[in-house]
Amino acid sequence: MEMTGAKIVMECLIEQGVDTVFGYPGGTILNVYDELYNYAGRVQHILTAHEQGACHAADGYARSTGKVGVCFATSGPGATNLVTGISTAYMDSSPIVCITCNVGGNLLGKDSFQEVDITGVTMPITKCNFLVRSVDELADTIREAFAIARSGRPGPVLIDILKNATAETADFEPLPRSTHGTHGRLAALMARSSQDFKAPEPDHRDIDRLVEMIGEAKKPLLICGGGVVRARAHEEFEAFANRIDAPVAITVMGAGGFRGRNQLTTGMIGMHGSQASNMAVDACDLLIAVGCRFSDRVALRPATFAQNAKIVQIDIDRSEINKNVQTDHHIIGDAKRVLELLLERVQPMAHDDWKKYVFSYKTETEYEEAADRLTPGQVLSSIARICPQDTIVATDVGQHQMWAIQHFHFDYPGQLLTSGGFGTMGFGLGAAIGAQAAHPDKTVLHITGDGSFRMNCNELATEQAYHLPIINVLFNNGTLGMVRQWQTLIYKEHYSQTTLDRAPDFVKLAEAYGLSGRRVQTVAELEAALQEALACGHGYVIDCVIDIDEKVRPMVGGGSHITEFMLN
Repeated sequence: MEMTGAKIVMECLIEQGVDTVFGYPGGTILNVYDELYNYAGRVQHILTAHEQGACHAADGYARSTGKVGVCFATSGPGATNLVTGISTAYMDSSPIVCITCNVGGNLLGKDSFQEVDITGVTMPITKCNFLVRSVDELADTIREAFAIARSGRPGPVLIDILKNATAETADFEPLPRSTHGTHGRLAALMARSSQDFKAPEPDHRDIDRLVEMIGEAKKPLLICGGGVVRARAHEEFEAFANRIDAPVAITVMGAGGFRGRNQLTTGMIGMHGSQASNMAVDACDLLIAVGCRFSDRVALRPATFAQNAKIVQIDIDRSEINKNVQTDHHIIGDAKRVLELLLERVQPMAHDDWKKYVFSYKTETEYEEAADRLTPGQVLSSIARICPQDTIVATDVGQHQMWAIQHFHFDYPGQLLTSGGFGTMGFGLGAAIGAQAAHPDKTVLHITGDGSFRMNCNELATEQAYHLPIINVLFNNGTLGMVRQWQTLIYKEHYSQTTLDRAPDFVKLAEAYGLSGRRVQTVAELEAALQEALACGHGYVIDCVIDIDEKVRPMVGGGSHITEFMLN
């Protein structure tokens, strides 16, 4: 059937099972938006306040569902406004497809209005990207892009389409997703691609060797990394941990890959990890890291990390092996498949003495209570008590992020949405929008700080326009809290440009956007605001006043040995 390129774009999205797109229109992508008009009821489009918000929303949709998130943007500044969002998805292996349109072929390379080489700009931060010059290439390119985004180690893919390719016509043949790998031209494209479309089958000899190592270990420790979450391997991971009776430390990106309420949980590991996690990694004799890349926030000093242990790394991406920490053994493969094979081979074990040692240390930070002011612990305890247990939590980056991850117990993949690798302030509200659009019946919380919230608070307009009942809980300490904490501990209290004694009034801001809000300073006020927010059915901002010098504890300085706590 003969179709325009714009219609082919929409038909391919339907073919891929896309039900929601986040975006912002402009001149070069207008043909696509004109066609989108005809797909009302089949594809929901959410118009964000800014392209960065659209990209974060697509990312939040992807993380919370396990499906590919999609966003649209026009050329030039529209496309470059996606860059921070693409980088965020790339660092955390989140599958999104960004579709941009560029100037027509007759204007390309002439510094035309709103022209930019977005494929060149995004090459280092995408799993793959494409420039589509002809309508004849369009359908197979979109299909390949989705296959790349979701397969192997997931990640972002960008498709830049010249405007003329959206207006030209070509014959379009619908293809079920199951046939894409066998379709002649598409199969050839996939075969030539540098990306893996199928995770490698783990070497069974490597599996057998790990089983032997487990049998020899007296003090095994597991690390649950983001790869467990991405593979939706949480059930297999928990069964494996229970089978070998090993404590489990959880990375920021691994939250939800292992139930926080499981008695084997030691809490977060690394710079702000629990005493139990950090002491365990230093004392274990076998460390098995699943889907963990040993970033500098986990393995702060690689040379002494797990210095008494044999280190085993399980990862789908061979390039991560021995990149940061030298291993004694490794297995290449999808976390879910590796864990299935291990469960077929390992026998039930007991490590009571080892667990007694590990759990003699604290697994969760205990914050001081206060009668005259709110503390982070009080805020988070109230949220945990009042909100549903399956609440989805999106965070920005900073102290509030660490407090939330330390305190909440995440039970399933996609329950926590946070920027772990790139550390993107302003990520949380867009991600919450994506999650709420995907899960309209769930409670979605956006946990943020006054510094982060300023970055993308314009997306309150999106929250209001689409009647998304996201609850924004703002830790307002009047400063860039994490930076101030470093300035206090390391930079001789030189508080250079971190104090935020300025507008806006966040409650009035919420009201200006047509939402409700409350400023709270006591537990009673907070709990009343939470109850009101849950009942009102629309967006809500809770401005929690906390002390300027509240700190995230514990803390290990960058480059220090993992048990050298600056703060306990």
